[in-house]
Amino acid sequence: MRIRWLGWAGVELEAQGHSVVIDLLGRPEGVLEGTPLSAPMPKVVRPHTEGDVIAGLCTHLHRDHTDAVALAEALRPDGRVLHPVSFGGDDHENLWTLKADRELDERNLSRHPMGLWETITIGPFTIAAVPAVDTLGDPQVSWAIEAGGKRVLHLGDSMFHGYWWRAAHRFGPFDAVLTPINGPTVCFPHCQPPEPLSGLARRRPGGRGYAPAGSEDRGADPLRRIPHRRLL
Repeated sequence: MRIRWLGWAGVELEAQGHSVVIDLLGRPEGVLEGTPLSAPMPKVVRPHTEGDVIAGLCTHLHRDHTDAVALAEALRPDGRVLHPVSFGGDDHENLWTLKADRELDERNLSRHPMGLWETITIGPFTIAAVPAVDTLGDPQVSWAIEAGGKRVLHLGDSMFHGYWWRAAHRFGPFDAVLTPINGPTVCFPHCQPPEPLSGLARRRPGGRGYAPAGSEDRGADPLRRIPHRRLL
């Protein structure tokens, strides 16, 4: 298996004459179009196998991880887009996914919403949707991909959560783990108040401290315990 970084979260995987892309971004300036927001834009490159990609995997439907135009150019005619199943809800709570979702429909791309732990085989690639959690609480998965005896885990924008042990047990060990290194602070209008816990109750929430059995520090950090040979 060959792994090629395409800039930002984008990755191209090649195996046995076939390829898939993950979180492909072709035009970064399109991410914030139509919004009052601004930010420095990353540099990206096109996939080597553009036009012949058999599947485009999106960890979540945020526009910087789901670029419908880039996917339409990368995928071959029978290629599919894999992304997480929607949580439902109204436009307010889905504000940050609406644009990418609409653009996928406008491009008439073949879509396969993936449920948590769902596994599918496309060409030489066995692809599993691993539970993930992002800053905004929008639907997100990590992708566990196996081909030619090699295993890769792409974490998208996932933050810390408790599914690591199950992922390692079901799909590990991984030959490469592609993980985000940022720690975002957000101020989106649909994510107010800035401290989400304060919006759950009328009264000020109180903290509770506890020490569950087996919680003492014994190297229990699950990220450190995911079996892998290389951490990227």
